[in-house]
Amino acid sequence: MLYDVLISKFNGYVTYVKYTLFTWLCVIYFYTIYQCTEFCADNITWVVRFLDVRYMLYSIDLKFLNLLNVIFLIVAPPPHTVYSTVIFYLLIKYLFFKGSRVTEGEQESGMIQPAEVFAPKSLVLVSRLDYPEIFRACLGLVYTVYVDNLNVSLETLIANLCSCFVPAAGGSQKLFSLGAGDRQLIQTPLHDSLPVTGTSVALLFQQLGIQNVLNLFCAVLTENKVLFHSASFQRLSDACRALESLMFPLKYSYPYIPILPAQLLEVLSSPTPFIIGVHSIFRNDIHELLDVIIADLDGGTIKIPECIHLSQLPEPLLQQTQTSLSLVLYPDLATADYAFPPPRTALSHSKMLDKEVRGVFLRLFAQLFQGYRSCLQLIRIHSEPVINFHKAAFLSQRGLIENDFLTKILNGMAFAGFVSERGPPYRSCDLFDELVAFEVERIKSEESNSLKVLKHIRELAEQLLKNENPNPHMTFQKVPRPTEGSHLRVHVLPFPRINESQVQDLIQENLIKSQNAPSASRIERKCVVPAGPSVVSIVEKSSTVFNSAQRLEVVRNCISFIFENKLLETEKTLPAALRALKGKAARQCLTQELSLHVQQNRAILDHQQFDYIIRMMNCTLQVRGCSGGQKWPPQRRTRPEKNVQEEDKKRKF
Repeated sequence: MLYDVLISKFNGYVTYVKYTLFTWLCVIYFYTIYQCTEFCADNITWVVRFLDVRYMLYSIDLKFLNLLNVIFLIVAPPPHTVYSTVIFYLLIKYLFFKGSRVTEGEQESGMIQPAEVFAPKSLVLVSRLDYPEIFRACLGLVYTVYVDNLNVSLETLIANLCSCFVPAAGGSQKLFSLGAGDRQLIQTPLHDSLPVTGTSVALLFQQLGIQNVLNLFCAVLTENKVLFHSASFQRLSDACRALESLMFPLKYSYPYIPILPAQLLEVLSSPTPFIIGVHSIFRNDIHELLDVIIADLDGGTIKIPECIHLSQLPEPLLQQTQTSLSLVLYPDLATADYAFPPPRTALSHSKMLDKEVRGVFLRLFAQLFQGYRSCLQLIRIHSEPVINFHKAAFLSQRGLIENDFLTKILNGMAFAGFVSERGPPYRSCDLFDELVAFEVERIKSEESNSLKVLKHIRELAEQLLKNENPNPHMTFQKVPRPTEGSHLRVHVLPFPRINESQVQDLIQENLIKSQNAPSASRIERKCVVPAGPSVVSIVEKSSTVFNSAQRLEVVRNCISFIFENKLLETEKTLPAALRALKGKAARQCLTQELSLHVQQNRAILDHQQFDYIIRMMNCTLQVRGCSGGQKWPPQRRTRPEKNVQEEDKKRKF
C-alpha cells in the first residue's frame, strides 16, 4: 500500500515537471517568433486550415491558455504569431505525452479527442440528531479516504455510519469508528431540554455586540421576522443556533432555516415570523423587504425597518441585563477609569464565555417568569386535564399589565408551548426549574453587588458546561485528515458511484451484530416540580416600586384636578396616574379620595370629568378583577350631570 502511494506521488511530480517544461518551451518559442521580423505567415496557413479549431481548443491546457491571454494583453502580437505558438504547443504536447492516454478510437481516427470534463459532486449528510461536529468529521473522513485512495471502501464507511446507535441523553458516551483508522466519541448532554451551543453564543456577541443581540432577542420573543446574512454558511448556522438557544426555556415554533437556498427566496415575503439565514450574494434582494429585521454578521450591524415597533425589556431588567453582559464580555470596563487599575482580567475560554452569556439570560428569564406556577390553573372537566395560564393575573400582580414586551410573550406560541411542557406538577426538572423556584431572592439581593452577580453567573455557567460535557477527560478523538496538497494533484481519480445494495447488506450485518448490545435507553427521572414563591409575595416585598409616596401623590392630584374641572392638568397627570394604579396602595388611595369627595358634597360631573373617573375606575377594576380577593366599596353617587337632570324630571311627573 505504501509502495502504491509513493509511486502515485512520484508520477504526479513527473507529470507536473513535464507540463511546466513544455509550457515554458512554448513561451520561449512565442517570444522568438514575435521578435523575428522575417517570419512569413503563409508558411503556416495550410497547417491552420488542416487542423480543426474545435479540437485544437479542446487539447490546449487551461493553464497555458491563461498564460497566453496575459502575454497577448501585454504585447498584442499579430495573428500569425498566435497560430504558430498554438501549433508548436500541440507538437510539443504530442512529443511529451504520446501513448499516455490514447484510446482505440483516437488511434483509428487519428484525430485529437476532447479532454475529459469533470462535474462537481457534493456529499450531504442528513440527520435529525444535533451533532454538527461529528457529522463534519464523518464527511471529512469520507473525503480523506477518496482523495488519498485509502484501502477502505466507501460503502463500508457509509454502512458503519448509518448503523451507529446514538445513546439517549443523560451524560452517556459512545465510542465508534467508521473503519478508516478513526476514533470518534459521541457525548450526550445530561439534560436534553438544555440546548447545546458550543461557542456559537459567544461568537454571536463578538460579531454583533451587546445592544444588537438584545434587539434581535426582543424581536424573536415578540414574534418578528429576523434575517441573517453572511459570506460564510457556517457563521449563518452558528448565529441562528445561538439566537434560538438564548430563548431557553422557551422554544421557537416558527420557520427556522439557517441556510435558505436561492430558489426559496420567496419565503422571505411570507407573513409568518421566522429565523432565516441567507448568503451575502443576495444582499441586494433582501434589502427590499420592509417588515424584516436584517442582521449583517460580517459587518456587525442590524437594520430595523421604520414600520416595526420593537418592544424592549421592561426596566430595570434591561439595565441589569446590559450590566451583567458587560461584566462577562468586558471585565475591564468597570476599572478602566481607575488611577491605579488592577491587572487585566483574562477572558474565560470560548466555551466557558459562551455559558456565562447564557447564564445571564437564564437569570433574566427567572426574573421575568418568577412565580409563574402560582398562575397555573388545572382544568379537569375534560377527559384529559388541561393546564391554563392566568395571564391577566400574572401581569397585574407583577404590575406589568400595560407592558408590551411581556404581554406579547405571554400571548405568543412559544409561551403556550412553555405552559404545556412545564405546566405539569410532576415531571423531570432541569436547571431553570431550580433557578426560578429557589434563586430569585438571591438574584434580587445581589443586584447591587457586581462581584456576587458575576459569581452567580459563573456558577450557572459551570452547570451549563457540565451539561454539555459531563466527562471532559474522555474527549480524545482521532480523525485522519487528507495529506497536505492532495487537492492540487494533477491526476485525481473520479469519485466512484456508491453501490446501494452493498451498503444495505452491510447495514443489515451491523444491525444483526448490535442486537446483543446493551440498550441505550435511559429511565427518565420525574419529581414534583418546586412551586417557588408566589407572585403576590414577591410584589409585596418590592415596596420601593409600588408603594412610593410620589405615586400616591400623583393619584391624589389627578383626582383633585378632575373634580376642580382643570382639564389641561388632568390630561398631563392622567397617564402617570393610570400607571400608578397597578400598585395596591395606589388603588386604595383612589377609593379613599373618591369617597372623600362624595362625602364632602354631592358631586355632579360633566361628561369629560365623568370619562376621566371611569377610565381610572376601569383600570383599577381590570387589575383587581384578575387577582381577586379584595372588595371595593362601590361609588355610585357620582353621576353625569345630564343623567341627574333627567331623573329629576321623571320624579316631577
